[in-house]
Amino acid sequence: MGDTDVTVVGAGISGLTAAWRLAQAGRRVTVLEGNDRVGGRTLNHRFASGEVAEIGGQWVGPTQDRILGLLGELNLDTFATWNQGNNLTLFGGRLKPYRGTIPKFAAHVLLDIGQAQWRLDRLAQQIDLDDPSRHPKAPLWDSMTFAEWIRRQVKTAQARTVFDLASAAVFAAKPHDLSFLHVLFYIKSGTNLDTLLGVDKGAQQDRIVGGSQRICEELTLRLGSAVRLAQPVRALKQTRDHVELITDQGSHRAKRVIFAVPPTMVLRITQEPLLPGWRDQLLQRLPQGAVIKCMAMYETPFWRERGLSGQATSEVGPVRLTFDNSVPGSRKGVLMGFIEGDEARQWSSRNEGQRQAEVLRCFARYYGDHALQPLEYVDKCWADEAFARGCYAALFPPGVWGNGAARLRDPCGRLHFAGTETATRWMGYFDGAVQAAERAAAEVLALT
Repeated sequence: MGDTDVTVVGAGISGLTAAWRLAQAGRRVTVLEGNDRVGGRTLNHRFASGEVAEIGGQWVGPTQDRILGLLGELNLDTFATWNQGNNLTLFGGRLKPYRGTIPKFAAHVLLDIGQAQWRLDRLAQQIDLDDPSRHPKAPLWDSMTFAEWIRRQVKTAQARTVFDLASAAVFAAKPHDLSFLHVLFYIKSGTNLDTLLGVDKGAQQDRIVGGSQRICEELTLRLGSAVRLAQPVRALKQTRDHVELITDQGSHRAKRVIFAVPPTMVLRITQEPLLPGWRDQLLQRLPQGAVIKCMAMYETPFWRERGLSGQATSEVGPVRLTFDNSVPGSRKGVLMGFIEGDEARQWSSRNEGQRQAEVLRCFARYYGDHALQPLEYVDKCWADEAFARGCYAALFPPGVWGNGAARLRDPCGRLHFAGTETATRWMGYFDGAVQAAERAAAEVLALT
């Protein structure tokens, strides 16, 4: 179907940003996307009444300079996540209001949380973001899970539960899924733990007017016919002077290829020649996080009338975290909740009706029986998404960083790698997707 300078695989934020930077530099670019839409792990949902809210990734915040710069370039505006009123916490069967990031607990529990957070932030600042395995204690930290560190360093049961909830909120995974070294890297990559978890001055501070999928839609408008949808790459053949990609619609040949897909998706493509064994082994060990994102629309945001923010956290699942996801300018109210980690895997086998009933029961547990009667309900199990197979990002279990994970961003012949999992700053977030895209584009520009 013709030659081009660069073919980008994946029309999410990272792939489309890489393609746009290359096109701006005068390169001929094609973007191949398996889905019949652009957006990757961003996806807008339009309710029957016309409001648009995000059923995929949605937030941006301070220190995320690359994505904020791209939003400015695309003339996309942001608005603040609703953060007024009391948050709620449900621990020990008691529903309590609180303000800020950390719920109110007994003094000894707060001290326990504080000392553990201080240790995490202090250790994280020692990490080399280019390669965490360079730290003298990296072999030890990469040999243990985050759960093991929590067991050793956190003394109270409630504080341990808080860190379990934090792991789900940030990684869509349980502490036993994660290398402790990766947790330290991630904390520094996202500035500090408060920034990762916070709304005000944190990673959840702002949303994008019209929904986050607009980023990819605006980039696609600029790239025009270069973006080809419903063309999943099934096979690749790399030679000395080009790469041929085979899709359901035909073949595409390019001098260079940028993969901007979740790491596990690369292994689903037949390769000739095979990727080096070390890379294949690492990719095999990078599973996706597990999350089901749920939203219910109501006639009004009734929780606000009670002085509540719509943010709740609970030791009781399956929905342990909620937000007010209402749309500015609308009188309707939208509650959003997450089912994450092991519970997401368990609930992914249930049908939408079963999930809806349980999610609404969780909402009612926090906000009263009014939550049982939404105008509309929608959820998205990201493990079912054909070209993502999970969210928010890939998980790094013990041993991955120590076995060369930093090399995953290195080119392999004519193949280059973007995607938020290859970022050093804000890995797992939109900002990391842009950083990885611009790094991969710069590599290609230096060679073409």
